[in-house]
Amino acid sequence: MSNTDPLLPPTGKTSPLRPLPNLIFASRWLQLPLYLGLIVAQGVYVVHFLVELLHLVEAAFGSKDALEALVTSIGYKTTAPVVSLNETVIMLVVLALIDVVMISNLLIMVIVGGYETFVSRMNLEGHRDQPEWLSHVNASVLKVKLATAIIGISSIHLLKTFINADNYTDRVLIAQTAIHITFLLSAMAIAVTDRLMSPGPAADH
Repeated sequence: MSNTDPLLPPTGKTSPLRPLPNLIFASRWLQLPLYLGLIVAQGVYVVHFLVELLHLVEAAFGSKDALEALVTSIGYKTTAPVVSLNETVIMLVVLALIDVVMISNLLIMVIVGGYETFVSRMNLEGHRDQPEWLSHVNASVLKVKLATAIIGISSIHLLKTFINADNYTDRVLIAQTAIHITFLLSAMAIAVTDRLMSPGPAADH
């Protein structure tokens, strides 16, 4: 049945925007350089990851320079100089690499989800590599996923701190623990708020 309400545009047709609303709506493209900048930052993280991985492999084969670079990058200090790759150094380096990967995942969520939500559709429906979460992404879902990712990153940082606890003061340990708990409570508050604001979809899941 056709739309007969004179106050509404005809069904199936889209009325063109007036100049001012069209300008305001087009301003969303100002965010494009921001997302492109995050892609560049992603590239920097990839380079950093490969450099650290190369140092780890070289140190495993006995390179003293690579070992020194690793110890400096992770901030590991002991009373005796580190002359060979030990379990603690390996663990701290691997956690640092995991940290880079998780931050990279966070960047992808912000770039892809933010562009899809706030700038323009990517038309990925039916694409075999479309992320599962992107099919139902919106500002609320993106916010919860980002909060969850930040908690994961904070957990890695906290674990690195506890493994290398001898090089930190009690004040730093307590502060990092409190910050992590704050992130956790904030994520829970965001999730609860999202559930209260959209009880229908939440109930379906």
